[in-house]
Amino acid sequence: MEVVSLNVGLPVQVDYKGKPLQTGIYKQPVEGALPVGLEGFAGDGQADRVNHGGPDKAVNVYPAEHYRFWEEYLGARLAASAFGENLTVRGLLETEVCIGDVYEIGTALLQVSQPRYPCFKLSQKHGPAEMPAKVLETGYSGFYLRVLREGVIAAGDAIVKRESGAGGYTVARVLYAMEHGKRDRTDVAALAGLDSLSEVVRAKFRSLLEKE
Repeated sequence: MEVVSLNVGLPVQVDYKGKPLQTGIYKQPVEGALPVGLEGFAGDGQADRVNHGGPDKAVNVYPAEHYRFWEEYLGARLAASAFGENLTVRGLLETEVCIGDVYEIGTALLQVSQPRYPCFKLSQKHGPAEMPAKVLETGYSGFYLRVLREGVIAAGDAIVKRESGAGGYTVARVLYAMEHGKRDRTDVAALAGLDSLSEVVRAKFRSLLEKE
């Protein structure tokens, strides 16, 4: 398991359906190591702080293994950080990585906090309006990490698993619950009480339970 690319960037203004849009999805790869703190990497930023960023979503991760699928789907070569991720990684798939898993990367210690739920900005960047729906269909979502120990990270760093998350809930399984929890309550109650899951997602599941 390793970091393929380290990517950061501040929000930029782009056009979306004829209107200006501020977005932080256009990150660029950087050479060398960068410090990562509780709020994320130095030199990185998010335009929508309600849905992105914060301690539970400090670092955005995307598996390099999915790039080939998306290149075939889009009919185009994808540049680094095609999904706006901070870390393009190899060896960490959504069907295997669990909420609460702890990894040492460089000198930092990080914990898996939630899936990355796709939004319309993927369509703005890549074109197809159905892009978010395709992410949900495939499960190729990526995920977020919270920082347990600040440190520095660089492309090429090994990723070492230090701890397994309680419950064994994979990123893919939680993403499914986020999308289908209204009609399939299989995991909702357990996930509402899973401490290592981000508070915003636990609140979503608690809300579903209250509507029963």
